[in-house]
Amino acid sequence: MLHLRDISYHPTASALPILKQISFDLGPKQLGLIVGPSGSGKSTLLEILAGLATPTSGKLFWREQSLLPEALQQLGGLVFQFPERHFCGHTVFEELRLGHPPELSSDRVQEALAAVGLDHLSLQASPQQLSGGQQRRLALAVQLIRQPYLLLLDEPTAGLDWSMRQQLVSLLAELKKEWSLLIVSHDAEDLVDIADHCWTINHGQLSSVQPASLRHRQPQPAA
Repeated sequence: MLHLRDISYHPTASALPILKQISFDLGPKQLGLIVGPSGSGKSTLLEILAGLATPTSGKLFWREQSLLPEALQQLGGLVFQFPERHFCGHTVFEELRLGHPPELSSDRVQEALAAVGLDHLSLQASPQQLSGGQQRRLALAVQLIRQPYLLLLDEPTAGLDWSMRQQLVSLLAELKKEWSLLIVSHDAEDLVDIADHCWTINHGQLSSVQPASLRHRQPQPAA
């Protein structure tokens, strides 16, 4: 169980706090969805949960244990918006092994690919030559190899056509059977039906909402 308690973030360069006393809980094998417009603080929240930024105040707990950024880096796996822009490997195999020790087993690689439906893919294929949906799946596999407890996704369906979005949403619903997921997005339409908990965020303030209230809303501009 992930617990956030009064998380605020106010960098010195900002006149106003980016996050204001954020609190919520997310249980094992649950999917949380945070919806908000550009500049609302949702990506910053993911960076804090991934251990890439330190909150100004408040505490994070995992199974009642207080977490520092170093522990969060092990706990969470963050998939950025448009992750394909950050691919560095010349092949799928290189991309999956980046940042891992040489003794990383081929079984771990294959398990990660199978979990995202890419086990048929050649390990020598170029990540840049994959379809948009396959690239998003590969980015998920990169994080799954790390065996995190929590998957953090920033706008996972952004830029995909309708068919690819639906395939990715179906995959996320399957991943929820094994992992906890927290997704931030400017548009809930594709994701609300698989969410266990929904929140809106605006000007750094988080509010719990019923999923039904997010259906058929007009999408906000993407971050």
